[in-house]
Amino acid sequence: MTAERSTADILDAAVHVREAARSATSGATGVDTVLAALAEVMEYDHASLARWDPRRRRHTTLAGSYPDDATAYIETRLHHDPVFAVLRGPARGGLWLRDVPRHLLAASPGFQDVLRPLGIEDGVAQCLFAPDGRYVGMLNVSTRRPRRTPDPARAVVTLLTETLAAAVAPRVGPPPEEPTAAAPAAHTRRPDAARPGGLSPRELQVLAELTTGRTNREIAERLYITPRTVGTHIEHLLAKLDLPNRAAAAARAAAWGIEPPADTSPAARPGRSR
Repeated sequence: MTAERSTADILDAAVHVREAARSATSGATGVDTVLAALAEVMEYDHASLARWDPRRRRHTTLAGSYPDDATAYIETRLHHDPVFAVLRGPARGGLWLRDVPRHLLAASPGFQDVLRPLGIEDGVAQCLFAPDGRYVGMLNVSTRRPRRTPDPARAVVTLLTETLAAAVAPRVGPPPEEPTAAAPAAHTRRPDAARPGGLSPRELQVLAELTTGRTNREIAERLYITPRTVGTHIEHLLAKLDLPNRAAAAARAAAWGIEPPADTSPAARPGRSR
């Protein structure tokens, strides 16, 4: 493959990347086939697709060709790199190495200690987001040779991000456990939203209660647990959903159609006083 490939060739190659990503999303093939197809869009010396693990607060490489030390950096330290804050910014566009300001490269351990010793001169890092806005992982592509300008592959990589995000996002987990008699299950208006984000049944119940604006103590009384336990569940579900606070969690629950069951206690019925 040469740098003289036409835009039409690159677009044809992008179709193959989409096909490989869909196959990987279904579990029919591995994510490594996606990177192999991506090499036809833009040649590279090293590349990786990594999934973000919100519980462990780190990335997990699903497929890649970087040396071990570079892979370890991507998995455990990249999200602390000053460049990563730019990557996850509001624009959410891919960050090409040639576009990174020099002062930011000088402050980046990822470039100074990892990429520079490899002789990397070009490439792209692209954060990947699920349709509901969750950060699910990232694509890293590096080359020792500067790419031509203008470069049609830049636009193609941006167009492929949703497909790549689907390939790295965790697959849907097992059906929810049966609710206990003491704690009614949260209601969902969509069957596929039963356990979004890998939440446990109890975390799903707490998430549903957040949509009402109830305090931890009020939620605890409804679910027959302690306020401290409610707080712990909220911390866990915020980490799993990669959300900053309970208000954002409530908004996410509402968007997913999750709501708490109606209060059927005698005190809550019309015509009864507390």
